[in-house]
Amino acid sequence: MGATKLCGEGGRWLVIVLIQVTKAVLRFLLLFWYKSGMQTSPPITPLDREAQGGNDEDHDDHQDDSSFVGQRSGRVMRPLGNAPSLQARLWAAPSREKRCNVEEDLTSSPTALGVQETIAESMYIGRPLVHLLCLGMCGRGSWKPWLVSGAMEMTSFGLMSDTKSLNRRERAEVRRRAFLLLYYLLRSPFYNTFSETKILFLLRFLSDNVPGVGLVARPLMDYLPVWQKIYFYNWG
Repeated sequence: MGATKLCGEGGRWLVIVLIQVTKAVLRFLLLFWYKSGMQTSPPITPLDREAQGGNDEDHDDHQDDSSFVGQRSGRVMRPLGNAPSLQARLWAAPSREKRCNVEEDLTSSPTALGVQETIAESMYIGRPLVHLLCLGMCGRGSWKPWLVSGAMEMTSFGLMSDTKSLNRRERAEVRRRAFLLLYYLLRSPFYNTFSETKILFLLRFLSDNVPGVGLVARPLMDYLPVWQKIYFYNWG
């Protein structure tokens, strides 16, 4: 938005191209130089403090004879001085399955990709650049950028569909990418030709006939064109 105000439409697209080229170069560097395997989103596992906490026996160890019983409620209370650190406090003991999943995410190394999987990941990383290149050559109203980028992403997904050798986070990334294929319904020119009228009709129908839905549907109808214009060129 800043580039548009300062330099106009040309500056806006220049910034878009520079951002996408930088992202693609860094991702290719991770893929081929550092052998990072499939690149997940987010790239770093979020810290889950509940799953990082101890088990039931660990909580029992924190309790000692200094706890007291409330005179009216009869509840057993632990003094603040005997509480664990703020980062380690839990309201409930995490399940064993959740702790195992977090430990697997933190300790598992990226799966080594074969030639087919490397080609699939390369196509997934390069599809924004191909899309922008086709936009520059064919124009924003052409179907070629939409078809070419969609074909690249479908081919990448098909080559990476064998998930047996992938770890848990990588399998989740494959599912996330499969879900994001639905976003092609919101990309121009498919959105302008087919999706826009149907989506707006559905939102308007729900807001007029389902109580309470209008509080969300009406602002969404106003925001959808702006969001679609941004997502038209913005890739994850």
